[in-house]
Formats: sequence, structure tokens, C-alpha cells
Amino acid sequence: MGILKYFYIDIAVDLGTANTLIIHNDKIVVDEPSIIAIDRHTNKMIAVGKAAMQMHEKTHDTIKTIKPLRDGVIADYHAAELMIQGMIKMLSKRKLGLFTPFFNRIIICIPSGTTDVEKRAVRDSAAHTGAKEVYMVYEPIAAAIGIGVNIGEPVGCMIVDIGGGTTEIAVISLSGIACDQSIKVAGNAFNKDILDYMRKQHNLVIGERTAEQIKIAVGAVWMDLLEPPADYAVHGKDLMTGIPKIISVSYREIAVALEESAVKIDDAVLKALEMAPPELASDIYKNGIHLTGGGALLRGLDKRLHNITKLPVHVAEEPLQAVVRGTGIALKNIESYRSILMN
Repeated sequence: MGILKYFYIDIAVDLGTANTLIIHNDKIVVDEPSIIAIDRHTNKMIAVGKAAMQMHEKTHDTIKTIKPLRDGVIADYHAAELMIQGMIKMLSKRKLGLFTPFFNRIIICIPSGTTDVEKRAVRDSAAHTGAKEVYMVYEPIAAAIGIGVNIGEPVGCMIVDIGGGTTEIAVISLSGIACDQSIKVAGNAFNKDILDYMRKQHNLVIGERTAEQIKIAVGAVWMDLLEPPADYAVHGKDLMTGIPKIISVSYREIAVALEESAVKIDDAVLKALEMAPPELASDIYKNGIHLTGGGALLRGLDKRLHNITKLPVHVAEEPLQAVVRGTGIALKNIESYRSILMN
């Protein structure tokens, strides 16, 4: 197999609503927005990832941008196939230059609330890359592995993974999910909250990309931050006149905008705690709650959940990469983690 090993590779994929990450040999080799741009006339893909995101909401009649995933699962099957193929080509260039690698194993993480039909769509999309073996793993389990939790022990661990389309809350013990909650309130819902707030409170029309930038710059769910971010200048279009204008927003305003969605996450966490068996609840009391995913970066979320639950709340060191790193560890030690994999 000497030289053939160079062409047959194993990869782990975090196929997210907002971003897709691919890990190979313990290194993240692709980290791109989950979006493609296609030519309306030929239906061919012309850009993927960051290049397509730069076109988003700036296209004309010939080009359209598509986000193939919605609420953590594939919503546009054809677009998802094109996007995965595009990401694979990126990997090919970075890995083998002009040569296209063949895939031995692919592991893809999926939300814990995924239906059988949705699982089949993910499996088929991955299988069309020509992979010999395709496995799936639930996101909260992958996140737990990614932050260093020994999931095989008889000890309860609570993961709150806030992605782009869904928030996954799970109590994990003995390599399985004892109880979980999956809600469709996450990064995209926060962006929509910001869009609506700017329109209602400031008569300012903004796009998704601007809402995302606001969330990153001053996004918060707690009113009294010890190190508050500076106010952010928002560029948009006046709702009444249609003329471009600029306003300044503070983190407190955004906390107000995100309150309704934040309460839904609070309620889901409390419900998961309520469902947890007493012995596992005792472990969670000692070990606390672990936050992963992009939503974990919202300022004050750890304080908010601590205030509600009175439990220790830990934000993962690299929350955006926790899921894909856990999937990569499972790929590297596939026999040890065989019990958590689905095919």
C-alpha cells in the first residue's frame, strides 16, 4: 500500500449550517462557510465557501447563492452535493496538488435530533464522494470528545453545543446520550433577531452578513459585562428614505435583541437537567455544564446559565472546533469509538 496510502485518506467532517470544517491527520484542512454560488443558466457551481460568502446578498440575475443546510440538516440535496464536492477539491489542492485523493473513511457529525430521512441524505451525500466507509456521530458526543471528556466512563457530562442552525443539549454517560434536547434556536436565529431589532428600533435595513458582524463584534446575552466591547458602527439603509446611513449600537442593545432566543436556550437547558437521572444530575453538579459551538462565544452566556442553574459553566477553549476535533479523534481511534458511530 506504500504509495497508495498517500492517495487513500480518512477525513472527519463537521457539516454545519454556518461553517463546514474538515480534519485530516489531526489538522483542520478546510474551514469554510457552508454556502455555494451557482450560475442560474448552467446550474453549475462557480464558487464555494469564503468566495461564495463574499457574493452573498450582492448577486445579480445570473448568479445566486445557496446555503444547502438548514437547522443542522441538508435542505437542498443538489446544492449540498456540489458544496461537499467543492470542499473536497479544496482539500485535494492542499493535500495532493493536482491529484484527487480517494477516501477510505469519512465520519460526519449530525444533530442528535436528526430523523432517519435526514441521516440518509447526509450518508448519500458523503457516499457520492466515493468513500469506502461512511459513518455518522452525534454532535454533542463529538463535542464532548473534542474538549477532552472520557465519554466511556460512568460519569455524567452535560454538553450545550450552540451551532448555526441548532442548539444541542445532551447529558452523556457510558458513551451514550442519557437525555437530550435539540432546538432550532442558534446562530442563525440570533442573526434574525438582530435584523428585526435594527429594523424596528432604528428603521435600519441590514443584511445577514452585517447581522453576523454585529453579533461577533458586540453580541451579548448579559447586561453587566466586566469587559464590555466598544460600540459598533452599523452600516445599512434607512427604511423610510432608502438612503444609506450609519448608526452606533452597544452590546446592551444586542442583549435586548437576543433575549427572546436566549430564554429558549435557558428553558431547553433546564428541561434537559430536569430529565437527567438523579445520579447523573449529581455528576453534573460537580463537573458543571460545558459550552461548545460558535454560540458559546456570545458574551455573558456562561454567566447567564450559571445564574439560572447555579452550576459551574465552562466555555471550551476553542468552541468552534470542538465538534470537528472530537470527530477527528473518533476517526483516529475508530475501533475504540465504534459504539458511537452509525452507518
